[in-house]
Amino acid sequence: MTTTIIIIGAALAGTLLGILIMQLLQKSNSNSIIKKSEQEAKRILNKAHSESDRIKKDKMLQAKERFIELKAEHEKVIFNREKGISEIEKRTREKENTLNKEISRNKHLNDRLEQKDKQLDHRIEKIERKKEELEVAQKHYQKELEGIAGYSAEEAKKELISSLEESARTDAMSFIQKSIEEAKLSAEQEAKKIIINTIQRIGTEEAVENCVSVFNIDSDDVKGRIIGREGRNIRAIEAATGVEIIVDDTPEAIILSCFDSVRREIARLSLHRLVTDGRIHPARIEEVVKKTTKQIENEIIEVGKRTVIDLGIHGLDPQLIKMVGRMKYRSSYGQNLLQHSREVAKLCGVMASELGINPKLAKRAGLLHDIGKVPEEETEVPHAILGMQWAEKYGEKAEVCNAIGAHHDEIEMTSLLSPIVQVCDAISGARPGARRQVLDSYIQRLKDLETIAYDFNGVSKAYAIQAGRELRVIVESEKVSDNNAAELSFQISQKIQTDMTYPGQVKVTVIRETRAVNVAK
Repeated sequence: MTTTIIIIGAALAGTLLGILIMQLLQKSNSNSIIKKSEQEAKRILNKAHSESDRIKKDKMLQAKERFIELKAEHEKVIFNREKGISEIEKRTREKENTLNKEISRNKHLNDRLEQKDKQLDHRIEKIERKKEELEVAQKHYQKELEGIAGYSAEEAKKELISSLEESARTDAMSFIQKSIEEAKLSAEQEAKKIIINTIQRIGTEEAVENCVSVFNIDSDDVKGRIIGREGRNIRAIEAATGVEIIVDDTPEAIILSCFDSVRREIARLSLHRLVTDGRIHPARIEEVVKKTTKQIENEIIEVGKRTVIDLGIHGLDPQLIKMVGRMKYRSSYGQNLLQHSREVAKLCGVMASELGINPKLAKRAGLLHDIGKVPEEETEVPHAILGMQWAEKYGEKAEVCNAIGAHHDEIEMTSLLSPIVQVCDAISGARPGARRQVLDSYIQRLKDLETIAYDFNGVSKAYAIQAGRELRVIVESEKVSDNNAAELSFQISQKIQTDMTYPGQVKVTVIRETRAVNVAK
């Protein structure tokens, strides 16, 4: 640093000297001016040397002061660290003292425990000795008693147990016989009273189910529009809905015939829309049938919701609500399934209240007991077991599931709800006029007819019409040719002859339709 300052000072002095020399040369070039310049230059150099010495001393002093400050800070840090170490050592010593005290205390406790153990061992030895003495005395007295009584201990024990068993058996049989007689007298009367009271408190309408619906029209001119040119409209409606449409001489009425009430309702609503709109042609018919089918599905859900609200049942899974709604369009032995299930639910609620059981849970089981009768696909599983499986799947309680599965004795009853549901189901079905066996077997025969057709490859739809006298089968044109259609009709008819029992004849009609569709843009 000092050398740099000296060099800078010398450079400045040289520069000034040059300037002075140039000025002197320009003015007079005299030697006197040169001497003065040299003297001035020497003076500046001396001044620069003195200034550099002063700066050097100042820098040395600043460096010493900074060193002293750093040293003081370092000593302070070392002091604080030593202080912390001393505090840690102090705490460590305190902990060691504490641990030593604990160890000495534990040692004292161990000594006391050892003394207690020794005392206990001594007492146990005394007790064992006394026990042995008592056993010896007991054996001595036992021998004396056996000599007096003439019986050994085992013989006396067996004799006593035998007499006690005989006495207890006699008392128990007497008590059981008395209880059974009292139960027979009171239980039968109470059961009749509860059942009669339950029946009297429930009033329901008799179910009226048939396979025919009447569609009213304003004038007979509408019949021609429904039939269409060469009957194309009526064929399109029958193919889309699976319902036979009978147009006869009945004034202002068209007959809709089908065993499936859902399909019959779809056909009725579709006809109403078509007649109201006025546009009746095959493309419009298919569009309206699709919309009506969707509307019926929504209506099924609404019917289910209204039913559970009316019965005060809460928290039912949406899928179970949908199944409850579908029961509106099903019948069992001619009795509407939803009406039957509502009736059973009400009967279960009343009977459960009479018996002191939860009526809401009983209503729930009564409403759901026949949901196995409304599967989307045909199955061989009994409807009670199928309904129980659905209830378990959708989170119903074990009592409800058991009541559903056991109401026809397919499984063992494990709760009090099960016999209540079984009794109420029998009450609902046993009312005069409630059920008709013939209609149910007839509907089952029509379902079996349709199922046989679906067993063959290429069948897209199958409808049993004309009261089961005709089976109309619609096939996919890509999979079944015209020649195969005739062969398929023969095969289906042969299978019907082999697998089914039916009155009269069954006509099998196979329909193969080819469509070419293009869109103009």
